[in-house]
Amino acid sequence: MSSINLPSANIPGLSTANPSAEARPAQMARKLRTAKKSKNGWWWGTGRRKRAVARVRLKPNAGGAGVIKVQITADKFKTVDQYFAEARDRNDCAAPLVACNIAGKFDVVVRCNGGGFMGQAQAVRLGISRALRDYDPTLEDALRDAGFLTRDAREVERKKPGQAGARRRFQFSKR
Repeated sequence: MSSINLPSANIPGLSTANPSAEARPAQMARKLRTAKKSKNGWWWGTGRRKRAVARVRLKPNAGGAGVIKVQITADKFKTVDQYFAEARDRNDCAAPLVACNIAGKFDVVVRCNGGGFMGQAQAVRLGISRALRDYDPTLEDALRDAGFLTRDAREVERKKPGQAGARRRFQFSKR
C-alpha cells in the first residue's frame, strides 16, 4: 500500500487554521428590521413562559405617565402593582421599558392566561419586548443584550406511566 502525501497548500480552500474564526468579522452586525405598522395605534406582542401566555399591546402615551395595566375582564383593569404581589414580578414586567430608557412613555395593556404569577410576569416581559422591537427596531440590540427577546423554552416534564412522577419511581420492595 502506498500513501499519498499531498501538501495542504495545493488544495484550494483547505487551511490548517480555524476557518470559522477567519470568516467571522470581529463584531457581528445585526441586520436592522423594518418597523411594523401599528394596528389602530397599538403595537402587539405575544409572550409565553411555561404554561403562561401574555398578549401585550402598547402605544405611545400622550403626555401623561405611562402605566402597565392587566386586563381582567372586558372593562375591568388592574395595575401591575395590584395584580402581581411579588416585587420581582412587577420588576420583570417593567424591565424592557427600563432597559430601553423609555419607562413611562408607553401605555401598556396586558391579557394573561394560564400558568402562575412568575410565568405570567416573564411572559409579559417577552411580550413587551417583542412589541417594542416591532415599534422601533433600533431597540432590538438593547433588548437582546439584556436577554429579553429570548423565549425560555423550559417546560414541565410529563409524568410517565408506571412511575410516581416525571422521574420519581415508586418505592422498590425486594420482598
